[in-house]
Amino acid sequence: MGQRPTTHVRRRFQWCYVYGVVRPTTGESWWCLLPTVRTDAFALALAEFARDETIDAAHRAVLVLDQAGWHLAAERRIPEGIDLVFLPAYSPELQPAERLWPLVNEAVANQAVADLARLEDALVARCQSLRADRSTVRAHTRFHWWPDEPAPIDN
Repeated sequence: MGQRPTTHVRRRFQWCYVYGVVRPTTGESWWCLLPTVRTDAFALALAEFARDETIDAAHRAVLVLDQAGWHLAAERRIPEGIDLVFLPAYSPELQPAERLWPLVNEAVANQAVADLARLEDALVARCQSLRADRSTVRAHTRFHWWPDEPAPIDN
């Protein structure tokens, strides 16, 4: 009496992380699923993004990021052609990509999945549909104050 019964539980978790890049002016998006969020995984995601989008010294991209630890780590590797611009600390409301996560979560919210493979399948399908639905992505990420893109420079 007066004590709660205790029981031993073996908690096991498996994780799947979604990395996303968005171009707010057009609604274009790029997605990657990885098993962790660390500096080396961030470097891998950036390398894949640069490869998929043919970013190099001649075809550059600027990524606006928050100040998460894996974004700032000294040992991070940034592919050639990618320039990072950091938002002020503790300002997720300024980050267009933050508005992507509720859209991604819709595919799995309030559902139990049997295993990590089924979760990945649902997330891949959702990311593919978002990639095709630029108008929805743009509506969620194009802030009124976001700058217009400059016209391409002809060489």
